[in-house]
Amino acid sequence: MPDYLPHTPEEVSEMLSFLGLSTLDDLFAHVPAALRLSGGLNMAPGMSEPDVADVFAGYTAANRATSSSLVCFAGGGAYDHEIPPVVKALSSRNEFVTAYTPYQPEVAQGVLQAIFEYQTMISRLAGLPIANASLYDGATSLVEAVNMAHGATGRSTMVMSAGVHPHWRAVVETFAAGTGHNLVVVPLRDGVTDWASVTATDVAAVVASYPNYLGVVEDLTPARELASKLNALLVVGGDPVAASVLRTAGQWGADIFVGEGQPFGTPLAFGGPYLGLFACSEAQLRRLPGRLVGETVDTEGRRAFVTTLRAREQDIRREKATSNVCTNQTLMAVTAAVQLGYLGTHGLREVATRCAQGAHYAFQELMQHSGIEAASSQAFFREFTVVTAAPADVVLRRLADEGFLGGLSVAALAGDHDVSVDDPTRSIVVAVTEKRTKKEIDAFVTAFAKAVK
Repeated sequence: MPDYLPHTPEEVSEMLSFLGLSTLDDLFAHVPAALRLSGGLNMAPGMSEPDVADVFAGYTAANRATSSSLVCFAGGGAYDHEIPPVVKALSSRNEFVTAYTPYQPEVAQGVLQAIFEYQTMISRLAGLPIANASLYDGATSLVEAVNMAHGATGRSTMVMSAGVHPHWRAVVETFAAGTGHNLVVVPLRDGVTDWASVTATDVAAVVASYPNYLGVVEDLTPARELASKLNALLVVGGDPVAASVLRTAGQWGADIFVGEGQPFGTPLAFGGPYLGLFACSEAQLRRLPGRLVGETVDTEGRRAFVTTLRAREQDIRREKATSNVCTNQTLMAVTAAVQLGYLGTHGLREVATRCAQGAHYAFQELMQHSGIEAASSQAFFREFTVVTAAPADVVLRRLADEGFLGGLSVAALAGDHDVSVDDPTRSIVVAVTEKRTKKEIDAFVTAFAKAVK
């Protein structure tokens, strides 16, 4: 056994005996032979560090899911955006990476100020006056918004658009099983929420998505009018990148904004950790989940920062707590603040514009080919949904063979949820970010046209 392995032969033998196996090959027998590395690492003794790195890079390239040659046109809440080197350089500083949750302001001014700046930026993107210090991800932010609406109104019925991402709805449903919340899902018509069909009363929240999971940019006026009619809170699950070129949630009259902050400096990383955005009106300030960093002055009159309106003991109050979010995604929040600070207002608007331009170009080119149709006639931002002649899973597999993460199957996204699409098994959500070049889009369109036949 190689000297650099941390387990002794005796430990390996003990493990195999406990599992009822004879050899290490038995341990990995469930892994298909085609995916295993045959013949060992094939490394000569005494290789230099760069040579070893090259060998392992070759092995890594065989895994297409991590290969730089696999061009990403998938989205669905997680997007392949450019992350400038300065973002990683600053957010990876020891002061941020090793920082503990900043309970003690006297030793955490730097982290507290970074979070304060993050809150300010998210507040501006949301168009609402108050933003917290972040939550786990977009889905759990929506759960907290539903809880806030319940606390504000005392009601338990939540009217939610079918345009809200199915995974987010699934998380809310999981929490609702324990809280007793009643979820009423409003169907889509041609990609737009049919708010006029709502008959529910005694409603706590009207939940809309902007854009929705199909990519459609909806007019939220009917949602706002419905919330006002029912005396309910309007919750908008928004795209923070789109907020730089579209109306903000606050401009639509939202009481609460939630979103996923992954596009701001966090890599895809096989699903996390991500960043939950949360902002609200001043009327809901006392019900704000998680932490809030405020600005003050110290005893010498100097500008200072501190967690405010919330005691640390909140975390141990169990059922009496306003919220049981016991931490925040500080490192991801700081990363988002660095990315947003680096881009600035004009830079973020340019990112959004390039996303929209690339998505519309890809859509127009795809529509030139038979076997591909638009799922909706509505406007979209950086994502759109197409209906294909061949099953979506077949098309996506063929695209992967051509080197593309070609999008997301609506059927796979939806599971058992109502997604208001005629045939989810033949529907694909395609996303285009500012990273995608014209050359990549053209090659993708060619491969897509071939894959649907």
